[in-house]
Amino acid sequence: MSEKQNPIENRPPSVAHLFLDRVEATPDKEAYRYPVPSPGDGPDDWRAYTWAEAAQRVFAIAAGLMSLGIRPEERVAIASSTRVDWILGDIGILCAGAATTTVYPQTNADETAFILKDSGSRVLIAEDAAQLAKARERRSELPDLAHVVVIETADAVAAPEDPEGWVLSLEELAERGRAHLEKNPEAVRESVASLRADQLATLIYTSGTTGRPKGVRLRHDAWSYMGHAIEAIELMKPDDLSYLWLPLAHVFGKVLIAGQIKIGHSAAVDGRVEKIIENLPVVRPTYMASVPRIFEKVYNGAANKAREGGAAKYKIFQWAAGVAKEYGRVTQDNFFRTGAHTAPAGLRVKHAIADKLVYSKLRERFGGRMRACVSGSAALAPEIGYFFSGAGIHILEGYGLTESSAANFVNPGAAYRTGTVGKALPGLEVRIADDGEILLRGPGVMEGYHGLPEKTAEVLEPDGWFHTGDIGELSDDGYLRITDRKKDLFKTSGGKYVAPTEVEGRFKAVCPYVSNILVIGADRNFCTALIALDELSLMAWARENGMEDLDYAQVVADSRTREMVDGYVQQLNEGLQRWQTIKKFRILPRDLDVEHGELTPSLKLKRPVVEKAYGHLIEEMYEGAKVG
Repeated sequence: MSEKQNPIENRPPSVAHLFLDRVEATPDKEAYRYPVPSPGDGPDDWRAYTWAEAAQRVFAIAAGLMSLGIRPEERVAIASSTRVDWILGDIGILCAGAATTTVYPQTNADETAFILKDSGSRVLIAEDAAQLAKARERRSELPDLAHVVVIETADAVAAPEDPEGWVLSLEELAERGRAHLEKNPEAVRESVASLRADQLATLIYTSGTTGRPKGVRLRHDAWSYMGHAIEAIELMKPDDLSYLWLPLAHVFGKVLIAGQIKIGHSAAVDGRVEKIIENLPVVRPTYMASVPRIFEKVYNGAANKAREGGAAKYKIFQWAAGVAKEYGRVTQDNFFRTGAHTAPAGLRVKHAIADKLVYSKLRERFGGRMRACVSGSAALAPEIGYFFSGAGIHILEGYGLTESSAANFVNPGAAYRTGTVGKALPGLEVRIADDGEILLRGPGVMEGYHGLPEKTAEVLEPDGWFHTGDIGELSDDGYLRITDRKKDLFKTSGGKYVAPTEVEGRFKAVCPYVSNILVIGADRNFCTALIALDELSLMAWARENGMEDLDYAQVVADSRTREMVDGYVQQLNEGLQRWQTIKKFRILPRDLDVEHGELTPSLKLKRPVVEKAYGHLIEEMYEGAKVG
């Protein structure tokens, strides 16, 4: 069996090895493209690193860390948004033999201090003055933190109370590294050569819904395996240009780095979410990974733009959306029957007309060259998936967890099946337990939770099987469908099980104004929902309905808004079993967000947090109803 068929065999022990191999193989090829904001309101200037240029920067960072006394497996944290410096810093840490601790830039000072202390991080690479301030505020609690390296230094200067040398710029670190390499030219290569597959490479702290986050220990071999496995299924190709905006503190982003290094394609890196729509036509990527919320926003944005164009234009969009969904279903079904994405002649004619009127414009919003998008981190509503499939933007859903290095299942190229998360990566074993829980075993599975052997034992069996906590079904041909979280699945007081994420996904597919929805009903005699509305979409609707003088809070509280949402709830209920239907709902006064702790940085819903914050609305819906 060849290496491409079986990525378990003949792979080097670390992604640092993959990086050196990549630099040697394609030194002059573009590796990373990144924006440099222009003065004023002008467009960004995009610049690039070749692989050889990236290696120079990586070596300087790695040697700089060595000069600070960083030793193998000691932790170096990164608290920064997604940017090319994050990637080069991470690879530099690994090449120095150290391990990267990831910190979301949105994390508050208290939790940042907890992560730095719990991980024992010796150095923090901070994006700017705001990230430096968090460490400085809690410095007395961080005896292990010897240095803070700041990427953007305009407002980040050493304070009088800082120990000497505690704060330095990324450029100063690189200068130290270059000086170190003058004395020890082979220091970095020798460091990489000494790396073992079982050494700690990454500590990623899960954004838990309750209590402190847990540090997931991932070994060097996990990332080397991911790079090889992604290459084996040809998810990305050497001539691709990917657009990378996902948080690199999240395991999903880290997987993309590993795959990109192994395959050698170029990545345009910009973590500014508000710039995505502006950047896509400029960058014109062929590949992008995202979370479902972005696709939902694009779909709802297209619908609202059509609505603002008048009744006729909106009617055309609705017709075209229906054609796209039908075309997506039919062509996928025919592919699995015949091996070709075919459709009946009548549907092809309608699709061609809709393509000229709607789909071609939508594809241009993605840059016009998008070969495929990967969606992960949460479930994508099938109706949204079929719409994009029919519109010629192929969304390949995938599945994975932090504890298993994220990329575990993904839909394979042309053989993707909407509503599933695809097939297992080569080298990964999967088993469905008697209660429906998905169990995984393979090179990507974590070593355990940092300093928490009891918590590790709860999810990781001695023989290597990891309990995901997700419920799923595996088809005869290997496609996995996630039905719910084991902990989220609830039983009504009538004894009926309800999978809330399934109901929530269906509602997102029928209501173009919803941002987030939380279905409730555990031990209750009927289901209810808390619904948050997308401000941009809602305000466009409000202007069309005589509420142009009202602000968002007033529109949310207006009876006409409730009537509108109720219509979509009734539409949802028509497709549900009786015990799944939403009997009552409440519209939240604002959207849910990361800042209030209601969403994780990867935009997953924190159910216990939302239920606690809006407990009074939940109790109001069940007032006078029999419970239990």
